[in-house]
Parts: sequence; C-alpha cells; structure tokens
Amino acid sequence: MRPNIHPAYREVLFHDTNADAYFIIGSTLNSQQTRTYQGKEYPYITLDISSASHPFYTGEQRQTSNEGRVANFNKRFSRFKRSQ
Repeated sequence: MRPNIHPAYREVLFHDTNADAYFIIGSTLNSQQTRTYQGKEYPYITLDISSASHPFYTGEQRQTSNEGRVANFNKRFSRFKRSQ
C-alpha cells in the first residue's frame, strides 16, 4: 500500500441514543467530540438507530397508523371541500 493516502483507522465510541447503548468499533470516521468510556478517551459519534434499537434486531413491533393514505388525506383536507 502507498503510504499517507489512507485515513486513520482507530477505535471510535458510537452511542445509540434511542437505546442508550455504547459500542466501540474500529472506524475511519472523524469527530470533533470525544468522550471517556471505561477509563479511555475515544472520538464520539451519536447514532439515531443501531442493532440495539432497530425493530428487526430487537423483535419489537412498532405501532403504525391503521388508516390508509386516502382516509388520512380526506381527514386532513376535508375543510377545503369545494361546493358546486
């Protein structure tokens, strides 16, 4: 490999804010924030979803609206019915 063309590969602390879970994974991502975790300082990146909170991995079912798109549209715009 050619020297000085690859980004630095290091351990990064990822935080899933939905599940409040922390992961230390090797990555080339850059971050301005750092956090101390288990006595060591790591670059810190927040995540909205990961395997700790995703319904596919957790087996949880999320509640979705039972109404269809047309019913939702009619409910939202029913006050704008035009009169003939």
